[in-house]
Amino acid sequence: MSMTTRLKSNGSTAAPRAVGDDTQTGSVRALVFLRDRGIIVLWLFLVLVFSLWAAPYFFSLANAALVANAAALTAIFAAAVAFGVLSGALDLSVPGAATMGAVVGGTLLAGGAPTFVGILAALATGVAIGLVNGLLVQRGLNPLVVTIGMLTVLGGLAQVVAGGVPISGITQLGFMGSVSYFGIPAPVIVVAIIFVVGTLFLTQTRAGGRLMAVGTNAEAVRRVGVSASKYRIIGFILSSTVAAVGGLTVTATTTQASPNPSVDLLFSALTAVALSGMPLTGGRGSLPRVLVGALIIASISSALVIKGVPPYVATIATGVLLVGALAFDRIMTAAVAKRLVPAPTAGDAEPVKPPTIDVVPAATAPSES
Repeated sequence: MSMTTRLKSNGSTAAPRAVGDDTQTGSVRALVFLRDRGIIVLWLFLVLVFSLWAAPYFFSLANAALVANAAALTAIFAAAVAFGVLSGALDLSVPGAATMGAVVGGTLLAGGAPTFVGILAALATGVAIGLVNGLLVQRGLNPLVVTIGMLTVLGGLAQVVAGGVPISGITQLGFMGSVSYFGIPAPVIVVAIIFVVGTLFLTQTRAGGRLMAVGTNAEAVRRVGVSASKYRIIGFILSSTVAAVGGLTVTATTTQASPNPSVDLLFSALTAVALSGMPLTGGRGSLPRVLVGALIIASISSALVIKGVPPYVATIATGVLLVGALAFDRIMTAAVAKRLVPAPTAGDAEPVKPPTIDVVPAATAPSES
């Protein structure tokens, strides 16, 4: 006997939500823009507000040069921190590397060595510090513990080398500190060189791409045959070397090499990195946005000084910005993830009954022998 089948559904189910529709895609793009480019919008907004609040002094070429010069040191140390973060390790020994590089270079210069010898010695010191940090972390030690310990060690070593007192009378580095070129302060030019070269390295070279890939997912990098440890060590070396450049820039500006690491500069650098939208655990980031973060901090300080607000208020504002930037990045990242992987709706949460198949004999089907 032939049989016919009839498909019958026992319940209706909610239509699946389309993740890639125009509305969804638009909202995700907007959230990603706010997460990654919101810092630029924030800076432009602050410039507008401060131009009105601190008029007519804030929005002027003279003050712009002052803000850029004030942001220079923060930007250099922020770049040092960023290189470590992009490779997946937060390097907190940056102030120690800066101090040690400045003291070593300053000692040679004060003793009559040629300028290029002092600079090379400072840079070599930064490379050595980064190499030691990287090798210790490669042995399985926690990067935060290693770099905090290194910061303490370097502070003590700098005191020993300098004899416990600042090394004064270092005027050979004036070309990168106290002078201006075509109206642009020398530290600003140093920042421009670091950020241009650093951005080209990260975005246009294979080594830079692999360094950022290690910060994103070290295990995935290992599985494709790339040495994650090697590129993490490179990240530490870049971090300490750029920090040494920062130490030389401070020495050039003040004409003395202090053996005391500046933790305040590290705090400002961390704030600039966090403001840029770069998570301190690595994974993504952009050096130009780090520069904007440093400009935001300098702009706030400049406006408060113009209005006669006590300096400690700027410190409070910097702390609030750091916490706010971290919270904002977390919220935006969670929002993007939620849009990309939508949560199940109430209808989707209910168990869906499978369709039933009723088998009935055909009314007109003849029997078969």
